[in-house]
Amino acid sequence: MRDALGSVQSVLVLGGGSDIARAVVRALVAERTRTVLLGARDPGKLDEEIEALRALGAETVEAFAFDADDPGSHERALGEAFARHGDVDVVLVAFGVLGDQEMLKRDPAAAVAHVQTNFTGAVSALLVAAERLKAQGHGSLVVLSSVSAERPRRSNFVYGASKAGLDAFAQGLGDELAGSGVHVMVVRPGMVRTKMTAGLEDVPFTTTPEKVASEVVKGLRRGAHTVWVPPVLRLVFTGLRHLPRPVFRRLDL
Repeated sequence: MRDALGSVQSVLVLGGGSDIARAVVRALVAERTRTVLLGARDPGKLDEEIEALRALGAETVEAFAFDADDPGSHERALGEAFARHGDVDVVLVAFGVLGDQEMLKRDPAAAVAHVQTNFTGAVSALLVAAERLKAQGHGSLVVLSSVSAERPRRSNFVYGASKAGLDAFAQGLGDELAGSGVHVMVVRPGMVRTKMTAGLEDVPFTTTPEKVASEVVKGLRRGAHTVWVPPVLRLVFTGLRHLPRPVFRRLDL
């Protein structure tokens, strides 16, 4: 349960190795979050991050096994995490892959696996987490989407399509949960400098994990349903979304 000042007391992360997830958790710990549960395919790789979070002031920090590509295990993994720690204020769904568009175009099986991670795995995790939060009567689901979801572009249409599916699902889930005490917030960052984008050239409005984290914390405070990072991208992509297709196709995007 959030404290008297509205601060998040506990967060459960799916995709605990994500640079953005780590930045969000550190920002929450700075805001008095004291329980952190990190789900990752290989929890042993998070030992250093666990110690860093404890040094920052978190009191309970644990890692647990979570495999986005194994939906059959999600009920057990999340159920055990909730059972050990009781109420969870925020569940952050932050896993995903960017992929190589040229390779994905040539390899349908790889494209399917890409979509299964970014979309199908997230659908399973979100439904399981939503039921847990409904059962306790409160909580927020924070879903890491992308501006690519607004209108997939030819340069990354496989990734964009997977995020568009996730974004639409999360927005619909938020509508379904209205009145239940469970809040859904979709986060749409532009390009973020992380290990996933290492080697790629910056584009206009490229941002950092720390700036994404700051907007997430502000969004949670005000109960936002959609957060753009940086906020100006909302205007940019509103324009792109409404461009006629012949014009959109001529853009180098």
